[in-house]
Amino acid sequence: MTTTEELLERYYAVMPSFVRPLYENPISIERGEGSYVWDLEDNRYLDFFGGILTTMIGHSTDEVVAAVQKQAAKVMHTSTLYLNEEMIAFAEEIASVSGIPDARVLFTTSGTEANDTAILLATNYRKTNQLLAMRNSYHGRSLTSQAVTSHKSWLTSSFSGLDVHFVQGPYKLRSPFGNLDDEGYTQACVSDLIQLIDMTDASGFAALIAEPIQGVGGFATPPDGFFGAMHKVLDANGILFISDEVQTGWGRTGDHFWGYQAHGIVPDILTFAKGVGNGITLAGCVARADVMNAIDRTSFTTFGGNPLSVAAGRATLKYVLDHDLQSNAAARGLQMAQRLQKIIDDTEWIAELRGKGLMLGIECVHPGGIEPNPNAASALIEGCKSRGLLVGKGGLYGNVIRLTPMLNVSEKEVDEGCAVIAETIQSISG
Repeated sequence: MTTTEELLERYYAVMPSFVRPLYENPISIERGEGSYVWDLEDNRYLDFFGGILTTMIGHSTDEVVAAVQKQAAKVMHTSTLYLNEEMIAFAEEIASVSGIPDARVLFTTSGTEANDTAILLATNYRKTNQLLAMRNSYHGRSLTSQAVTSHKSWLTSSFSGLDVHFVQGPYKLRSPFGNLDDEGYTQACVSDLIQLIDMTDASGFAALIAEPIQGVGGFATPPDGFFGAMHKVLDANGILFISDEVQTGWGRTGDHFWGYQAHGIVPDILTFAKGVGNGITLAGCVARADVMNAIDRTSFTTFGGNPLSVAAGRATLKYVLDHDLQSNAAARGLQMAQRLQKIIDDTEWIAELRGKGLMLGIECVHPGGIEPNPNAASALIEGCKSRGLLVGKGGLYGNVIRLTPMLNVSEKEVDEGCAVIAETIQSISG
C-alpha cells in the first residue's frame, strides 16, 4: 500500500514547483465522511478548511453522491451546444436565488474563468478596458483575473491589456484609515474612490470587482453597508458592480445568502464557484440580461454546464436550502467566535478575530503592534494539525489562519475544533 511519504516523493517529481502542499510534513487525504477526513495511514482529522471552502456540505454526502452516480449512468458530458435538462434547471434555480432581476447564467469550470467572464461582459457592455478593483483582493490565476488582483503573494504576472486602478478596501487593520470608526472608515474609502475616478478616468470605467469578504486576503471584512456607499458613486458614473461570491456565496456568512446582501445593493454581475458542487468542478457567472447579452458573437465553455457537475450542484443547493444551512452557519459561526474570542483577546500575538458566519480569520502579529507574524501562524496551523484539526492559512503576509467548517458542521464538532485551537494557542503562548 502507498504511504504518504511515498506519495509526497511522487508529488515533487511530477508536479510544478509553484504548486506546494500545505504543512511542513504534508498529509494525504484518502477518504472523507461528513466533517472528517482520513489519510493513507488512517489518521483522522476534523476538517475546518474543506479544500479551501469547496467541500461545503460535508464529505461523501449521500444526496450529492447519489445525484452524481445517477447522472453518470445516463450521460456525463454534452456541452452547451446541446439542450440538457439538468443544466437548464440548475440555471433556473441559480437565477432564482441570485437576487438579480431578469438574470442570465453562464456556467464555467472555475472561479477564475467565472471572473474572466464577468470582466469580459463588463468591458464589452461599457466599451472600455478601465476597471476598478480593491486592494488586498484575489480573483484568480489567469492574466485577466491577475490584473484585478492586488495581493503580492499570489501575483504571478503583470501582463494585461486592462487598465486597472485599485481602491482602498475592506482590510481595515492595515488601512491608513484604520483608526476611524466604521462610518468614518467607509466614508474615507468612498472619498478615495471618488478621487480615483476623478483623477484617472480616461474613457469611463467598466466595473468595480470586489469580494464582499476578501478570501485569500485573510477574510478582511468591511463594515455592513460599505459597498452600498461605494455603489452610489459607481451608479452615478454608470460603472457596473461585480460581486465575486466565490467564497462568500450559498449562505456561508450566516447573515445572508450572498455576501453582497450585507450592503443593501444588487450587483450587475455576480460570480460563484468553490462549494456549489460540494467538491465537483463547477462555477459560473450571473448577470442581468442586457449585460450578459452584450456579447454579440458565439461564445461558450466546453465544460460549463457539464451534466455531471450540475447534478452535483443541484443536489448541493437543494441540501443547503432544505436544511437551512444559512441559519446553521450563523449559529455555529457565533458559537465559534464566542468560544475563541476570550483566548484571542488574551493573546498578545493575535491582532483580531474577524469575519462572518463560518468564515473566520485569526491574524497573527508580533506582540506590541501589528507587524505580521507568519511564523506564529505556521506554528498555529501545524499545532492544530498535530492535534487532529485541519485549518487554512492566508493573508497578504501568510499570517492569517482561516477557519471555514462545513455549512452543516455540528455544535459538537465546533466545540471539538475550538478546543484544539485554544489548546494550540496556549501551547504557543506558553
